[in-house]
Amino acid sequence: MPKPPLRAAFAALLTLTALGVPPAHADEVTPVAVTVNARAALAAVPETGIGANHAIWDAHLGTDETADLLKDAGTKLLRYPGGSYSDIYHWADHTAPGGYVAPGTDFDTFMRGVRRTGAQAMVTANYGTGTAEEAAAWVRYANVTKGYGVKYWEIGNENYGNGHYGAAWEADEHADKSPAEYARHVVAYSEAMKAVDPTIKIGAVLTTPAGWPDGIVGEGDAGTWNQVVLSAAGSKIDFVILHWYPGALDKAAHIPDMIELTRRQIAEYAGPGSERIGIAMTEFNTGSSSRGTTTQPGALAAADAYATLLAHGVFTVDWWNVHNGIGEVTQVAGHTDYGDFGLLSSGTCTSDGSVCEPPVNTRFAPYYALQMMSRFARPGDRFIRAATDRPEVVAHAVRRPGGELAVLLINTSAETSHPVAIRYSGFTPASGAPTVLTHTNGATAITTSAAGTATGHTLPPLSMTTLVLRPAAAEAGLPGTPGQPAVRDVTDTTAAISWPAAPAAARPIAKYEVYRQNGAISEQLGETSGTSFTARNLKPGTRYTINVIARDSGGGLSRPSPPLTFTTGTPASSSCSVRLTKQTDWASGYVGVLDITNHGAPIDGWTLNFRWPRTWQSLGSGWSATWTQNGTDVRVVNDPGNGSLPTGGSATVGFVGNYSGPNVLPSVFTLNGTLCTTR
Repeated sequence: MPKPPLRAAFAALLTLTALGVPPAHADEVTPVAVTVNARAALAAVPETGIGANHAIWDAHLGTDETADLLKDAGTKLLRYPGGSYSDIYHWADHTAPGGYVAPGTDFDTFMRGVRRTGAQAMVTANYGTGTAEEAAAWVRYANVTKGYGVKYWEIGNENYGNGHYGAAWEADEHADKSPAEYARHVVAYSEAMKAVDPTIKIGAVLTTPAGWPDGIVGEGDAGTWNQVVLSAAGSKIDFVILHWYPGALDKAAHIPDMIELTRRQIAEYAGPGSERIGIAMTEFNTGSSSRGTTTQPGALAAADAYATLLAHGVFTVDWWNVHNGIGEVTQVAGHTDYGDFGLLSSGTCTSDGSVCEPPVNTRFAPYYALQMMSRFARPGDRFIRAATDRPEVVAHAVRRPGGELAVLLINTSAETSHPVAIRYSGFTPASGAPTVLTHTNGATAITTSAAGTATGHTLPPLSMTTLVLRPAAAEAGLPGTPGQPAVRDVTDTTAAISWPAAPAAARPIAKYEVYRQNGAISEQLGETSGTSFTARNLKPGTRYTINVIARDSGGGLSRPSPPLTFTTGTPASSSCSVRLTKQTDWASGYVGVLDITNHGAPIDGWTLNFRWPRTWQSLGSGWSATWTQNGTDVRVVNDPGNGSLPTGGSATVGFVGNYSGPNVLPSVFTLNGTLCTTR
């Protein structure tokens, strides 16, 4: 995590052009089409969703003013004692050998601020220079002696940065710095800490998909950091910990794959019952130390990322940091950007004293992003699908328990106001002007008004706007919501889906309808009078997100079930098979080997085709065949010496695959037009 001095990895320059911000067009009047689908449910908004980090080197950590500002922003979780300082901090005597500890930042002072804010605490136990006994004593003091009820406890911070993979920024006094040693201690910490308070939740550090050193297998290790840690400690943890500094302001599109790949790793390696393991993003910042860090572009990126992460089931997103310190000073979108990763000003100056930040606790633009998020998506709301037809405007939406619907609209255009035309599915808004919350470039508050209509609004440049809409009719008498669907027997084209029955209301339930989310559009897969359904005619190698809706005998519809996500495979048998093996990975590319086997009639000359799942993937080079790429399509044609494949015969070819986002591997291959089994 960045902290004074900021790591060079977060100092890359970004311009508004890199943000995807278009130039102004005076004659641009076509409204941006926004689709909001109340039938396509995503994750529920958690109580701890909006979080931030506190650090023991921050002299303002314990002030009432800081606590009150965090409360006003809607902060519901505060993490302590501060990133990498966690691995040198000893709570009992409030020391951090080798680091600076500011006065008034001890644990009790932190907890007083947590309570004043109305938040929960996330405490990081010292792994690098501490012991399980020290951590257990902290739990005893916090929850037995003081009765603080601290629920969430991490074991260390970014411990993969201990030098095992080369780079070393995280303190670690263990002679063995491997993931296996970390996992062994996670087990010991968990057992010691839960012996004191069995109700606490223990978190283990993972690498973030596509973030260094994800994908790398260290010397002597049985697998990647995540594979080793989850395999050895999965039964002893309750959540996993990700950190994300994307280094750019337009990376929210990476989030669905980032979280899906993390869930796949948990399911594959953590053992039985792994579905209980949650995902926490305990450090997040847009990661641009010179563009949009304290100004509106960074705030817009923050709101988009918070909404996307929470919509995909992360139970907390914790901004780095409450106070951080001045960095590179630039001009962004007409305002001074201080290169500060804090929500609030530290009042610090550049080393030569030529530029100083505004007074301590002045709100930076990302503060308003968290505040807007807390007013848009409240605990107990459920995210629903929303999309736009233009990249300049981003949309998110939630449905509230009482029937209201809220839509968050983000205009990233630097100079252009965009009118929007909003279409709703599964929701009819009441007539009249909605409640409108707006934050514009350079504003020092979120304004509230009643303006526009439920279907039309104009978004100022570089703005966040939330529309809160009442339903046209009450939901009384409608069926209850079906329970969490489950899936089994997934093949290349079918999946058996089941769910707990929905509670009936005024009329009996007549049937259940099963829908697939296709962007912000729901496509019905079928219906049934029971609580199970076999979906057919699915596409091989495709990720599906499903919702179930109950319909009563009078045609009344329930709200959609929680989402179910699964991925289809390839045919169990085929005249060909392909095995993709990663030989090495360096967190931005990998060497892949394809073993192609012919199970049918002899082949004289072959062509293998596949497609990169994501636009941020590409072919670097290939060998033992002729490799070409067109868009996301890859074509592999045999060399003269390996074109003959008798029945049972194989060919092996290799390639370098590049990626700049979560690396979802290709899984669908055709050989001379025939869909192969992927092994």
